[in-house]
Amino acid sequence: MATVRTGAVAAPNRTATDVLAQTRALVDPALRAAVERLPAELRSIAGYHFGWLDLHGRLAAAAAGKGVRPTLVLLCAEAVGGLAHRALPAAVAVELVHNFSLLHDDVMDRDTMRRHRPSVWSVFGTTNAILTGDALHSLAFDELARGGDDGGGARRLSAALLRLVRGQCADLGFERRTDVGLAECLNMARDKTGALLAVAGALGARSGGGTDEHVEGLWRFGMHLGLAFQLADDLFGIWGDPRTTGKPVGGDLRRRKKSLPVVAALTGGHPAAHRLAALGGGDEPLDDDGIAAAARLVEQAGGRAWASRRLARELAAAKKCLAACAPGPAAAAGLLGLTDLVGAAPDQSVPRS
Repeated sequence: MATVRTGAVAAPNRTATDVLAQTRALVDPALRAAVERLPAELRSIAGYHFGWLDLHGRLAAAAAGKGVRPTLVLLCAEAVGGLAHRALPAAVAVELVHNFSLLHDDVMDRDTMRRHRPSVWSVFGTTNAILTGDALHSLAFDELARGGDDGGGARRLSAALLRLVRGQCADLGFERRTDVGLAECLNMARDKTGALLAVAGALGARSGGGTDEHVEGLWRFGMHLGLAFQLADDLFGIWGDPRTTGKPVGGDLRRRKKSLPVVAALTGGHPAAHRLAALGGGDEPLDDDGIAAAARLVEQAGGRAWASRRLARELAAAKKCLAACAPGPAAAAGLLGLTDLVGAAPDQSVPRS
């Protein structure tokens, strides 16, 4: 379907890491131009969040996110025979929305680290973090409009955002409950993480001139990929190395979050589930010994094994949806490489930040 063009994101023999780097080279100038439209006070905070500036507003080269979502947009545009540069506004919009959600998530979760640096709220304060997130949210829709969106892309992105918010509400609500079921936890993950990757696939297909069938097929591909991403992230959140995650070890367990491995362990009927429930029943954050004990219990109760199996299942489903869209060889290779990177397990030492 697609052919390799000069400047294309997908090309023969490119690794997933190469594809991510190519995307960053294409997206970063447009992303910086969008952020430059912010008021000066918020511009410097956003620049710090993206790793472009240090705490004092001086130029920096800190670690940035991998750029999975904008890469997905550009590759899906190429998968349906389009040009990557025509999908840049959609790619920037999705990246802005993703970072809006990260800024707000860190406030709600009280995470003090993001991408190996102090998180924005912990440095500039909660109010500034919220306002900067709000500004990135607004910029996303402005970027789509500047790119000539006919309204259809904005409606899709808005719908994805509503699902994301619903998922975040559920995630926070689960922390106060002891009866969270596995099915509702999976639905939460589809909303919180899957929706944005799904819309990235759909917006890429739309930008590339794909048919309605392509748009829906790549939306489904992104949804399965998003759930796989969340499963992998939850596994990293318990068993990952902070040097690759950019966050303190066991942060989810410390806050007693009902992540997918935890809920699978609690609902699996293993005797260790009762001890895990008792350990997670308090109100205070777990200390280091409690985190280590909880991780052992989640594994003993089958939560880690279940999450690993479900991760493999979602990756297989994503690849099936991709194959049904019949992308050209270069775009297919790029998307399959991205899928494998997203679904990497903690013992594969793949960076998650």
